[in-house]
Amino acid sequence: MEIRRAGSRALLLALRVASVAEAQSAKPLFIAVDMVRGPGGSGPGCVLSNRFMRKEEVAWRIRVQDATGTELDDKRLKCLVVELSDGQQFQAHFGGHPPKAPADHFWSTAWAIPADHPTGSLNYKVIATA
Repeated sequence: MEIRRAGSRALLLALRVASVAEAQSAKPLFIAVDMVRGPGGSGPGCVLSNRFMRKEEVAWRIRVQDATGTELDDKRLKCLVVELSDGQQFQAHFGGHPPKAPADHFWSTAWAIPADHPTGSLNYKVIATA
């Protein structure tokens, strides 16, 4: 029993060292994000804003680049997620914008602000997995 416990501790230590080494060797990603109004809000859609009303849709436009400045699309990233401070997550998708006649390509996702959502600042983070 004592040998097993020591063995599992050694294995856990080895796994922890491996994950730290992987994290340290990871290449940096540069993420640029802005927020725009979704369709049907208090103003025109896809317009940069810093003030959103309850029941409006907030859309995130996201660009990700590697250290060389190369933009990372859906073939170079496994996934990209926007996470709110309450834990809600929204999977972003890479595509052309506007959808009918694309002039640009970037990651995007949206969220409709609930009617009972508290007012104030909205904290979020973007998680990119290469």
